[in-house]
Amino acid sequence: MSWSERTAGALLAAALVLTVTGCTADSGGEGEASCAFEVSYEGRTYKDVANVDFTVSDKLGTATLPPCDDTGGQEAGAEETEEPAYAVKGLSPETAIAVGTSPDEAVLVVSYSGTKLPPEVQELIDKP
Repeated sequence: MSWSERTAGALLAAALVLTVTGCTADSGGEGEASCAFEVSYEGRTYKDVANVDFTVSDKLGTATLPPCDDTGGQEAGAEETEEPAYAVKGLSPETAIAVGTSPDEAVLVVSYSGTKLPPEVQELIDKP
């Protein structure tokens, strides 16, 4: 094997490593931002809950999204943002709201502490 063939092989291997590393960072690796989706509304903190069928109801007001601080220190220019908050059919706003730019884009967020969801939210998850 000539020097140019070995060099080309080494460059190809390095390119593959960079490609794999780039994909890992974009799909949950250490290079990806790790901020949880949390919002504040009327003095309560809400966390997103996935895979729940819910129905958005009336607009309630505005929820605040804190800046992401996944590096241990606030990034320069990072500011809170605001999104419309909507009621969720069958749940009190003290338990859950939906947050998003529109009712169709809204995400369910739930106010709870610990690891156990409120029973009303768990019922929505368990619903067939």
